[in-house]
Amino acid sequence: MKVLFVGDIFGEVGRKALRIQVGRIREQEKPDFVIVNGENAAGGRGISYNTAQDILSCGVDAITMGNHTWARKEVMGIIDSGMKIIRPANYPKGVPGKGRLILENNGLRLGLINLLGRVYMDNHVDCPFQVADREVQNLKGQVDAILVDFHAEATSEKIALGHYLDGRVECVVGTHTHVQTADERILQNGTAYITDVGFTGPADGVIGVNKEQIIRKFVSGLPSQFEPASGRAIFNAVLVTIDPKNKKATDIQRIAGFVKL
Repeated sequence: MKVLFVGDIFGEVGRKALRIQVGRIREQEKPDFVIVNGENAAGGRGISYNTAQDILSCGVDAITMGNHTWARKEVMGIIDSGMKIIRPANYPKGVPGKGRLILENNGLRLGLINLLGRVYMDNHVDCPFQVADREVQNLKGQVDAILVDFHAEATSEKIALGHYLDGRVECVVGTHTHVQTADERILQNGTAYITDVGFTGPADGVIGVNKEQIIRKFVSGLPSQFEPASGRAIFNAVLVTIDPKNKKATDIQRIAGFVKL
């Protein structure tokens, strides 16, 4: 089983880069599943119906979210619509949407779980470790492999969850910081792990945002309205290979590079 996971899609530039790269990778690597984090897909913050449709039409099987899930009111019209979008599973009980999903293709079943970190994050969410226990148990016996998107700020919290789930899920990928880390590996009990996949969007801004606006805020200390940067695009992803019979990942490869739009 091959799974392509693409880091946080940021605005229109990110969606354009996604369309170009996913087509190429699907042709070359033939992944069974393509998953992206889309919490910044609409103008760099949140997701809309049109941007979700744009992403899914690229050959994407499912979209995960994060701390900007509710940034746009229109998400309420799609989060329970049957569109293959999941939000963090550790939001409080009764929140719209779902935190896990089962995808099927080529006779294979992949369980997908989305979680939100708590360290350095302004989020009122339940413990991601305890919720991970619950969600993994709910998927037990129903899928051939499980991938967890842990949308979190702190490197330590991400690494800890990777080890906590090692051997119980086949892949844990970190998202949110928009900077790809170089620590991809197979953990001791067979779980593929990376602290952050990185992001797909404007390469010449500050994590996707217009650099002049960000610099001005740091220099002056005054609030600033953020807009997506322009210019070159970057694409960040990982390709994970899983042995569904042994329930172990066998390889994880980082994919990173500039994209000519």
